[in-house]
Amino acid sequence: MERVIVAGVDRSLRGAAAAEWAAREALRRGLPLRVLHVSPPPGPGAGELRPDPAQYVAERVAAQLAARHPGLRAEGLGLAGPVVPALGSGSGDAEMLVLGLRGEGGFAGLAVGSTALAAAARTDRPVVLVPSGFGAGRRARRPDKVTLGIDARAPVGGAVDFAFDTARLHGARLHAVHVGTPPDRVAEGEADRAVSASRYAARVHREMELLADALRPWREKYPSVRVLEDVVLSAPVRALVRCSGSAELLVVGRRPGGGLGPVAHALVHLTGGPIAVVT
Repeated sequence: MERVIVAGVDRSLRGAAAAEWAAREALRRGLPLRVLHVSPPPGPGAGELRPDPAQYVAERVAAQLAARHPGLRAEGLGLAGPVVPALGSGSGDAEMLVLGLRGEGGFAGLAVGSTALAAAARTDRPVVLVPSGFGAGRRARRPDKVTLGIDARAPVGGAVDFAFDTARLHGARLHAVHVGTPPDRVAEGEADRAVSASRYAARVHREMELLADALRPWREKYPSVRVLEDVVLSAPVRALVRCSGSAELLVVGRRPGGGLGPVAHALVHLTGGPIAVVT
């Protein structure tokens, strides 16, 4: 069965931005796009608030994307029921599920919607979350760069493979970032600062060796991908946000067995660009 890319949409501009990102990715990968809209069960008194059938919303967005992107194979699929389980069932054959960071609900100032957060944590497919308006006014960003956040001591194989494969398809450089714990500080003073610098350099060297060993199987699998191996001794979230500032995609691992760890959870809230969460 041919794999697809699935874009989950609602009736918001945020959902449209995610669908646009998914359409471009589907063209790049040579895959069809399935636009999925889920109508949740209506609450008390909410029957008149959702006049558009799910199938109509999905087919309308699919047609708009196909018109903007000649060569794109796009279909619309409408489902009804609890949103996150429906997204999971509608993307079981997907290369990835693409969602907006926020949907049509929520409140002003909300960074991440509950649907996006739950789907990233529970869906077993790669989930890409796209901020609204991504691409506008982003001239400082580099379109040839994918950033991978990796724990070299316990790499999430699916996330590493996804990052390498995406970099290959994009003709991009892969920036692999391993965040380590800085060595203990020593007392102040010129001699002590020299000792501290020596400890820091030794720790970086050890962590670089760990990172090189962790990436070696994928370097051999994807020999055409240019890789920048990077070790940062800092707080993980701050380091990855900074290192991904110029990336077009940040890739992080999902916890074994499902769920977002504290680092991935924080990055989803702080990302300035698309973030892929992969098992």
